[in-house]
Parts: sequence; structure tokens; C-alpha cells
Amino acid sequence: MSVTPDALHRRVRKEVADRLDLVWQVASTLHADPEYAFAERRAAALLTGELRRAGFDVRQDVAGLPTAFTARRGEGGPTVALLLEYDALPGLGHACGHNLIAAAGLGAALAVRAAWDGGPGTVLAVGSPAEEGGGGKALEAEAGVFDGVDAALMFHPGVHDWVRAPLTAQEQYVVGFHGRAAHPTGNPAEGIDALAALIEMFNVLAALGRRLPEASHVQGIVTHGGTATNIVPEYAEGRFGLRAATTGALDDLAGQLRTCAAGVAQATGTTVAVERATVRYEHFRDSEALSERFAAHLSRAGVDLTPPRPGVYLGSSDIGNVSGLLPAIHPFVAITGEDGSDHTPEFAAAAASDRARRVLAAATEALACTAVDVLRDEALRAAAWRAHRAETAGPAR
Repeated sequence: MSVTPDALHRRVRKEVADRLDLVWQVASTLHADPEYAFAERRAAALLTGELRRAGFDVRQDVAGLPTAFTARRGEGGPTVALLLEYDALPGLGHACGHNLIAAAGLGAALAVRAAWDGGPGTVLAVGSPAEEGGGGKALEAEAGVFDGVDAALMFHPGVHDWVRAPLTAQEQYVVGFHGRAAHPTGNPAEGIDALAALIEMFNVLAALGRRLPEASHVQGIVTHGGTATNIVPEYAEGRFGLRAATTGALDDLAGQLRTCAAGVAQATGTTVAVERATVRYEHFRDSEALSERFAAHLSRAGVDLTPPRPGVYLGSSDIGNVSGLLPAIHPFVAITGEDGSDHTPEFAAAAASDRARRVLAAATEALACTAVDVLRDEALRAAAWRAHRAETAGPAR
């Protein structure tokens, strides 16, 4: 396509502006009708309907997930993926702002398709359900959805204006101790107290926690502690959430969890089973070249992104699994003040506010401009891939 970058960006910005009312209506509709992990049927129908009307080739039930989809426009490479999240939080609605993520990804895909129509490459919108614990993008990555993609782009509303996301690796384990039931008065020596073993597990993990590296921690709850106070518990179970700064550190922490469980079982005369209970979320690997390009485009709207504060981590996301495969971005753009927090009723309200609409317009424009840069700029793609390969091949895990 023989057009200057500035002219192309102007065209993209116009296409975004022409669709802003539609994009905000989509965000508002999703906000008013929250759906939860792997059950986002109305959200998926709304988004795929708009993509079909724009001429995208839509495929549903992607990766065996009924509310996952891909929508493709164009042929051959390069390929840029725009990621759409649309699940909500039970009891809180869109308290993480996924309504805005979905609308921005949709708006950017539509604008790029229109501005780049006839240009080489492919625009791919990826509908990824169940970010809040189900790991839709992780499952899509395993299924090959991102094979052949050159970059994956999304933004996340938040309480900070940060150019990249300090997102940890995380997974959950179920630890079950098996003992032997007995009457605690009549024949206490016959019993093997599984609950006592589980309690000791918590004590051992508390001691372990004092020497874990930065960002590594274990948080546990008791999910089964016995059936009656006059029966020595023959089975007790806990669920433990593990987080770490890197995926390698998470693997190390999981190994320590298993070692602790085996030691407690040996000390208490119980047997133990340790099983992973969730999809593993890998840590996020930021593509600096692409994130800086997004930040430059966003600055046109008066929003200046900065690096995250050292030592501050903001949870985990399945975008980490995508970022292990290809260059990806996940900047935060604030829709409320830094004294707030997501996963709260106040943040849910902010996701439908006037400020959210302004952020949505700016982020959609920046995503779309970054996407066309990926399509047109071979040097940018090469720089992103060089950095990605260096990070994923290096000693840091």
C-alpha cells in the first residue's frame, strides 16, 4: 500500500472516530449484561455479529470453547491479532473493565480492516473467554490459535497509566491428606488425623513464605476439614494459590509445595495427593518495541504512559501464555484514580463512565495505529521478534 505512515495513521484515526458511537454502544451493552467464564454467549454473539457485518471470516467454538472465536480479514502474512476479553466477575459485573477491552479490540479490528483494505497481511480478532480464572487465551494458545501470528495487541483499563503490565505467573493446587477415622475419646489411638496434617501444611508453608523471593507467595484455604467433631477426620483438603514473578519461579514454588506436602504426610502418618486444579497462567513478557509504539500513539490523546513502579505486581492474566509464544502488549490505561482498585463495585461503575468512554476512544485509536504499524513496518516486526526470542531463550525463566 503506497501511502505514508502519517497518512495511514490519519486514515486509521478517522475510521476509529467514525465508529466510536458503535464501539461505545458495544461496551455499554456488555457492561449492562455481564456474563461469566465460558458462558459469555450473548457477548460473543454481539461481537461476532459486528465482525461478520464488516466482512470478517468468523469461526466459533475455537479451541473447543463455545464462547471463543476468531475473525479474520485478509490473506497471508504478516498477521496482527487484536485480543478481546468479555467475561465479568460474579457478583461484581465488569469490575475489571473487560467490556472496554472487548470494545477496543473490536473497534481497532474494524478500523484497521477499513484503513488497510487491500494491503498485505491479515487482521485477526481473537475472542478469548474466561480470563478471570478459566484461561481462555491459554487454552487457545495450546490449540494453535496464535500460530503464524506476528503480534498480539490489547489494552487493559486500570488505576495506573503504565506502558507494560507487571503480571505474575500463577496456578492453583488441591492438596488432600488421607488419614483414618476414629472416635476422639473412645479409641483416639486408632485415628490418623488428616485435618491435623492439613493444619501442619499451613504452618510449614507459613515458614516457607518468609524466605521466598519477591512476588512469590502461597495463599491457601481449607475446602474440607472433616464431617463431625466426634470423628477424627479421615480426609482433609486445602486449595492453594501460587504466584511468582516468572513462570520458572512458579515451577520452583510448585515443587516446594509438593516437598512440603510429602514431608507433612510422612511426619503425620497420612498419605497425600497434590493435583494442579487450574490452567497455569505464565508471567507476562512485554514487547518493548510494540508497547513503546502504542504509548507514542496514545500520547496524541494526552495520555502519557510510564513504566510500572518497581516491586509492584498487578495479579496475573492468561495474556502471559500468549506472550511466551509471540510479541505481545498489555498496557494499563487508567479509568479511575490510583487510590482505587479493580475488582470492586466502584471500578465496575467506572467502566461505564464518561472517563471510560474517553479512554476507550484513545486506546482503540492507539491499538489500531499500532496494528497497522505491525502490518506495514517490517523493521518493527523484526525488532519485536529479536527481543522476544532473546527473552524466551535466555536463562531467566
